[in-house]
Amino acid sequence: MTLLSVNLNAVAQLRNRRDLPWPSVTGMARVVLDAGASGITVHPRPDERHIRRTDVFELSALLRADYPRAEFNIEGYPSDDFLALIEAVQPQQVTLVPDDPAQATSDHGWDFAGAHDLLVAVVRQLQRPGRRVSLFCDPDAGEAGARAAKATGADGIELFTGPYGACHDRPEQEEAELAALAGTCRAALALGLRVNAGHDLTLANLPRFQAAVPGVAEVSIGHGITADALLLGFEEATRRYVEILQSR
Repeated sequence: MTLLSVNLNAVAQLRNRRDLPWPSVTGMARVVLDAGASGITVHPRPDERHIRRTDVFELSALLRADYPRAEFNIEGYPSDDFLALIEAVQPQQVTLVPDDPAQATSDHGWDFAGAHDLLVAVVRQLQRPGRRVSLFCDPDAGEAGARAAKATGADGIELFTGPYGACHDRPEQEEAELAALAGTCRAALALGLRVNAGHDLTLANLPRFQAAVPGVAEVSIGHGITADALLLGFEEATRRYVEILQSR
């Protein structure tokens, strides 16, 4: 069964449009966890345009106090500030991404070979009992990419599903994107890496992804589930995503 981690960046971005405490990031975390999500994901950025440092600490306190079985996944580029935040918060999972601070959102995976020395050092620094380190991975990384990711010492990869999600108006491209994702997933699993996935997965395209890319342990979904929640409410949207993920 694939687990659902809900990314709350979009909720925080909506809140930040006004100097008001709603929508509440911690309040929405409660809603999605009560509805069946297995964890919470955040990707704080230096300019705090969505998730703020205070959100990270408040979510950590909430999960430890009221949802001890839920997993906290913090994504980000391994800057000194980010690494200090991880040290202070102690999440169960860290997902490293090669983002430039100015990027609107993550849009590519690591060059595992080119960033090998950096990743080896950071993975070694972050790993400890009870925590996994995952590396953001291009969908077409294939066996060579999976081997290079494994060589960093990381526990797993997160498949970047953005190109697949972008096929919403190009169905002829879907098969190629799914084949690439499936090939990289198989290669990673064969090497003993855990495989997560995320970016632009929706209620509409998640079933095909689930069928074509077996073995994914967790999906992180934020923009899509937030868009669906505008129509369905966050509780119902979460239940529908979980239902899809539990169907295989």
